[in-house]
Amino acid sequence: MSARLRKFLSRPEAARSQEDRRPEKRTHNLFEAAAAYVSACADDDQDRIDEAAAWVSPEALSFGVNELACRAVIALARERDESPTAVARTLLGLPAV
Repeated sequence: MSARLRKFLSRPEAARSQEDRRPEKRTHNLFEAAAAYVSACADDDQDRIDEAAAWVSPEALSFGVNELACRAVIALARERDESPTAVARTLLGLPAV
């Protein structure tokens, strides 16, 4: 009997519970979360906002959103041939300096 038990326990699939057999949930990195979060905010889609916010920690999401904002301002500044400061102020509706 102990030989049969050892054989059963030595099989990798026997040792795993039913829960372990489920496919792993895909994890999202902070940049995916930031992109999904910002685009959901732009669309005013609260369900997508909540979903994206749950993918990473609040600190990681904040960092990702900040990085996205920086990259977006730089890209727009290059496209418009303006300074990042001028673009950022224009986007926020602030007067030019």
